[in-house]
Amino acid sequence: MNQTVAHALLRAASSLYSTRVHPRARSVGKSADAARKSACAAKALGLLLLLALSAPAATFYVTITGLGGEPDYDQRFKMWADDIGSSLKKSASDANVITLLAPTREQIRARLAEVARQAKTADSLVLMLIGHGTFDGTEYKFNIPGPDITGAELASLLDAMPCARQLVVNMTSSSGGSIAFLRKPTRVVISATKSGTEKNATVFARYWAEALRDPAADTDKNESISALEAFHFAQRKTADAYESQKRLATEHAVLEDTGKGDGERTPSPENGEGKLAASFTVVRLGANAAAARDPAKRALLDKREELEQAIDKLKYEKAALAADDYKKQLGQLLLELAKTQEALDK
Repeated sequence: MNQTVAHALLRAASSLYSTRVHPRARSVGKSADAARKSACAAKALGLLLLLALSAPAATFYVTITGLGGEPDYDQRFKMWADDIGSSLKKSASDANVITLLAPTREQIRARLAEVARQAKTADSLVLMLIGHGTFDGTEYKFNIPGPDITGAELASLLDAMPCARQLVVNMTSSSGGSIAFLRKPTRVVISATKSGTEKNATVFARYWAEALRDPAADTDKNESISALEAFHFAQRKTADAYESQKRLATEHAVLEDTGKGDGERTPSPENGEGKLAASFTVVRLGANAAAARDPAKRALLDKREELEQAIDKLKYEKAALAADDYKKQLGQLLLELAKTQEALDK
């Protein structure tokens, strides 16, 4: 059940409740029949409330391409954006997929403001930027028709979003220069370059698009691709592309998800980066994608992903726990995960 349906049911339940429990019924007779109907209405309202509260959260995906500057780049940017959009639409029926091809600054602001009005706190947001960027040592800019949009302005638009979980994948040249503006404790930031000084055109977007449809990116084989898995896949493929062409790599992707770092090329428990990214599901594959479209299984799928996220979190905290405590907690989580998977497989 999606949130729109849940809200409609709540409105219907509220109407039913007000019809059944009229003040006059309490003052005139309070017949057994009226009491029974009121109780039934109250139970129905309570059930609908539970259904609404358990409704799965939605994910808003916004992919934006910038100015290519020449036909070849315009074509590449559009192709990569279309590839990403296709994968996202196959992932889940409740995915809100938005693709903006070379929009103006005002069009970006208007569309993100619209998402902010629709989204809820429990929802997730994924913003992906494809194109060219610049960095003058102080400010990052995403190149679009008309006035460019800055890293600071993008951060302001994202901060206005009610979505608690956010992922920004900035795949432009000089994208590393945007990290200082975009980083936030509840936000995963991935950039195609390690700094604003890597100014050459990037190919990271090509392999990020590939990561969202290639089962090889699903390294833990759970039929879901996390932000961390997609990052590693695209990072490796990008490096391989430069090596196969015998070219010096001019882009080095990094990830930041602590809200205070400058990005790491190798996120790990040792440097504290990657925990949030590992728990952020970007796309689902195979049976998981089918389960996401099945109302009877969606709650179980959400529970399984929560358990997997808890396991990933525990692994990052292993060093701070006593060995016995770690084994005990891990065992409990794995047992619950097995039970949930068994229910999903029925």
